[in-house]
Amino acid sequence: MLILGFVFYTESRKNSGWKKFYKYVPALLICYLLPAILSSLGIISDKYSQTYMIASRYLLPAALILMTLSIDLKGVFNLGPKALIMFFTGTIGIIIGGPLAILLISIFSPETVGGVGPEAVWRGLSTLAGSWIGGGANQAAMYEIYEYSPDKYGAMVLVDIVVANLWMAILLLGIGKSKKIDNWLQADNSAIETLKDKVSSFADKIKRNPSLTELMIILAIAFGGVSLAHYGSANITEFLTGNFDAVKDKDGALSFLGSGFFWMITIATAFGITLSYTKAKNYEGAGASKIGSIFIYVLVASIGMKMDLGKVLENPGLIAVGLVWMAIHAGLLILVAKLIRAPFFFLAVGSQANVGGAASAPIVASAFHPSLTSVGVLLAVFGYVVGTYGAILCTILMELASKV
Repeated sequence: MLILGFVFYTESRKNSGWKKFYKYVPALLICYLLPAILSSLGIISDKYSQTYMIASRYLLPAALILMTLSIDLKGVFNLGPKALIMFFTGTIGIIIGGPLAILLISIFSPETVGGVGPEAVWRGLSTLAGSWIGGGANQAAMYEIYEYSPDKYGAMVLVDIVVANLWMAILLLGIGKSKKIDNWLQADNSAIETLKDKVSSFADKIKRNPSLTELMIILAIAFGGVSLAHYGSANITEFLTGNFDAVKDKDGALSFLGSGFFWMITIATAFGITLSYTKAKNYEGAGASKIGSIFIYVLVASIGMKMDLGKVLENPGLIAVGLVWMAIHAGLLILVAKLIRAPFFFLAVGSQANVGGAASAPIVASAFHPSLTSVGVLLAVFGYVVGTYGAILCTILMELASKV
């Protein structure tokens, strides 16, 4: 909170050098990088607290409820097919990026992408495919399916964290220049602007100075919904894993349905959307989405705290594979965005819905505007659904590439 307070205070200083700094570097990126730097220097550490667990399991679902409280679902659907096109482009970029990265790195360093049996590198990279198309549940499924060596698995987790976080940092940097990028892409973002204006005008119309009672009710709605999401996810996962072998089987494509995190995010989002059709949406005027934004920023800082910049060079070969892989994913997204004139918003959120999943897609979406958070959540849910299927296809191609 000290870091977040420092960033927001300096960003609000309009008559100083900070104004020039934040013109080029988004505040959200600094909220993410400062904890990473302090963690890398050993000043703070995520190992001695449950900050990320609290932020991802309690504050994230609360934020999703508060930020979808005044959602205009019709407006979200009016954004058109480009959001889905960019999401699936991102998925295809991960599927073909893995085998292409293996082929390219094998030219310079064949031992980096070699190995046999349980230690074959392609088996380890299958867990990255699961993580980068779906999320943690899909990653665990791929680990079970391809039985990668447990001793070497830590290196893959490191590549996942380093490369995915570097890419997220680049996207956050791009948000500060989104207008220039949209001009270069010749993008039509009128539907996005219409949705933002509609939500903003509704918020302005009902805006008021919140009373203590209203703030208490907002938090009651948020964390009441969180408790419902936790209760529901625990019972649904228990029922599904107990009654359906396809879900219980960690090797199966439906294993994501046994993920408590998946159901928690889904229930919290559905709860918020349901409330948007009631008078509860008027609590937006008392600052519901602002409180939700606070929770999102705490999550951003806690994700940054997990990043150890010093470990980037520990396994340069595997990091290089990850970077090439992510570059192919990014290149394909840029190419398709240019062809269909998709706004940078769709590129960034479509990518994060794959690579970051439900924890970071809403972060990137809300950085554009709080009203767009739900787009990130809805696309991230798609990621969970296609994650295991896409990762299996990617792994088959990676196995073939490693034998060339």
